[in-house]
Amino acid sequence: MNRRALAAALTAALLVPLAACGTDEDGAAGDSPRASGTGGAPPKAELVVLAASSLTDVFRTAGAAYEKKHPGTEVTFSFAGSQELAAQVGQGAPADVLVTADTKTMDRLGDDTGTPTVIAKNRLVIATTEGNPEGIDELKDLADSELKVVLAAPEVPVGRYSEQILGAQKITVKPVSQEPNVRAVLSKVEMGEADAGLVYKTDAATAEDKVDAVEIPDGQNAIAQYPAATLKTSKHSEAAAAFVTWLSGPEAQRILRDAGFQKP
Repeated sequence: MNRRALAAALTAALLVPLAACGTDEDGAAGDSPRASGTGGAPPKAELVVLAASSLTDVFRTAGAAYEKKHPGTEVTFSFAGSQELAAQVGQGAPADVLVTADTKTMDRLGDDTGTPTVIAKNRLVIATTEGNPEGIDELKDLADSELKVVLAAPEVPVGRYSEQILGAQKITVKPVSQEPNVRAVLSKVEMGEADAGLVYKTDAATAEDKVDAVEIPDGQNAIAQYPAATLKTSKHSEAAAAFVTWLSGPEAQRILRDAGFQKP
């Protein structure tokens, strides 16, 4: 009996430190930094990010970079006009992060989000059909009644910025259509359905082989700000916060700069 008792005691002594140190393959142990949020890599998750249409290309690049640095985390984007994204949040769409093209839309969702952080800025340009055959040189040229000009709807951030800069210069434009997001405006110009449209500088850059971009002087322009925030309904709050933090970090900022976005 003594020999059996000694063997049992030795076995227990060996198992205790192993149990204290062990975690499962997913890092699910309650005392690990990954699970507790006290440090280390962000937890693995499938993140859904609602993002403004003007971020389509750059965020696809950023998402791939983030996944490469954070194995086990998958980032899925849903792109639309900021006003559409706000409606989705209001309807309880299952998502983790929201990035809009203006602070006004984000501010209206203060009860649904964490504290927003501006990650980038942008400016408007006049997008014309390739070669600028109508010879559009400045904002006042858009008032020509013979021109087919397309703008974003006024409830869309880029549409609101467009109204702001045209109104400041007392320029009256009668658009042939008002689109639900900036990519729809750009598409109309690309396809020749409009002679010109007001879009973000970064959007025009994505189609530089199909449209020309006419710069608007700083004194006549507007600055678009892009705030990012976690959603309070997220089921992956730590991973969502880690992604938002990463967007302000050097790697993401380099990707945004390379795409033509300005510093926050």
